Amino acid sequence: MERVEIFDSTLRDGSQGEGISFSIEDKLRIVKLLDDLGVSYIEAGNPGSNVKDLTFFERLKSVRLANARVVAFGSTRRAGIRAEDDRNLNSLLSAGVDTAAIFGKSWDFQVTDILKISLEENLEMISSSVSFLVSHGKTVFFDAEHFFDGYRENREYALRTLECAADAGASCLVLCETRGGCLPDEVYEITKAVKQAFPRMRIAIHAHDDSGCAVASSILAVRAGATQVQGTLLGIGERCGNANLSTLIADLELKMGVRTISGPLESLNSVCRAVSALCNINIGANTPYIGSSAFAHKGGMHIDGVLKDPRSFEHIRPESVGSSRRLLMSEVSGRALLMKRIEKIKPGLAKDSSEVIHLMETLKAKEAEGYQYEGAENSFDVIIYKELFKSEPFFTFVHYQTIGSLPYADPAGGASHTALVKARVRGESAIAGAEGKGPVNALDIALRSVLEQFYPSLRSVHLTDYKVRVLDGADATASRVRVLIDSSDGVDTWSTIGVSSDIIKASFLALSDSIEYKLFKDRRR
Repeated sequence: MERVEIFDSTLRDGSQGEGISFSIEDKLRIVKLLDDLGVSYIEAGNPGSNVKDLTFFERLKSVRLANARVVAFGSTRRAGIRAEDDRNLNSLLSAGVDTAAIFGKSWDFQVTDILKISLEENLEMISSSVSFLVSHGKTVFFDAEHFFDGYRENREYALRTLECAADAGASCLVLCETRGGCLPDEVYEITKAVKQAFPRMRIAIHAHDDSGCAVASSILAVRAGATQVQGTLLGIGERCGNANLSTLIADLELKMGVRTISGPLESLNSVCRAVSALCNINIGANTPYIGSSAFAHKGGMHIDGVLKDPRSFEHIRPESVGSSRRLLMSEVSGRALLMKRIEKIKPGLAKDSSEVIHLMETLKAKEAEGYQYEGAENSFDVIIYKELFKSEPFFTFVHYQTIGSLPYADPAGGASHTALVKARVRGESAIAGAEGKGPVNALDIALRSVLEQFYPSLRSVHLTDYKVRVLDGADATASRVRVLIDSSDGVDTWSTIGVSSDIIKASFLALSDSIEYKLFKDRRR
């Protein structure tokens, strides 16, 4: 097989996922991202279901796409009326796109017990709806809803629904694993049987992930003859979501040698991250190919092997999907990774030198305290700098204090806290105060204010992320917390960490490390 079409339903099926809501501008940007990726079809929504989708399709008429075709989604006509009188079908005609996907029931239980109509009337609804759209020049995909459940319980009827759609002019029969409960081997056998029954028809698979098998089922459906795979780019969707296209695209391209997209596969990671931002969700760290942990190595044996030859523990090159390798600092990562990090700062040290041994012991001791450097390696870089160079410190903090007030001290600006920081730099004392939206914000401003007069480059530093995690809730509000902050100076970004049972102190430690890392970085340059 040379080519499998990718039918992306992020904007339609994905929007039905819990917590997902797109503005019209979000949808337009996602359409452009998917087109750049090079999917074949973008199911953009149901123009007959709500005003937002109707407006969106109007806006789409002025958008020119290079690779993808936009699809409007709807259902077969309602029972008891003619297709030409059905409002939903007519909205598909006015959507301004040349391809429509309509769903109809293929499970006899759904027909008789949910729609409460006769089996013959359901077949007529499918036939008349498809032929109506085809007669108006539309390419029609028929979504056979609940097909696998229907095939299992009434094979003859399920196949008749496909036959009605095909005879009416549908160009693709979409086998929907709607409840997500089938296992992959069953999907394979049924898809194979459908392909044998309709050898000249395009067959598509649309799988849900309720049993965790959507990706595997889709792959086996392709092996059985499906030439189109449907899903959502990040696996979002109703209940447990749809087949994750980011995984399927990479699997089909890299494992099966099947072309799926017209854009570069190396753009997969960046497109997925842009879409996740618009969805306002985080990509799971363990998501295959694109998750932050997909090519992250922590165990000492793994790191040693990857440093010698990446093939020892990586099934593909991370760069092939736009990802990168990460080697995680921890007490289990071994001396090989520590040496790699030291080499960047001070090359030439022997593995068994007293400095390296002491740094390894320090790493283990700090992780025992609750520090976790795999997400904040730059804090450990500060420790390496101090151990190896033993130079005069950039600064020494004498005292800091935060004061909160309610009502806010500055109702107009939202300032609720003040902070006071005193430090010594090169034998001189300096003090600064600041107001902020909370104690950490006030402390951050005061901390940099007291040091910027000595180190002007700190004016370019700002926080880009701030996270707090309770390490052990047994002590309730007295529990130790781990604070992770990301900082940037407009050129580089770095991550630092602080741990304490006092959240302000933990934040202060992370902020202090962030400043020291910047100053060490400037000194090296």
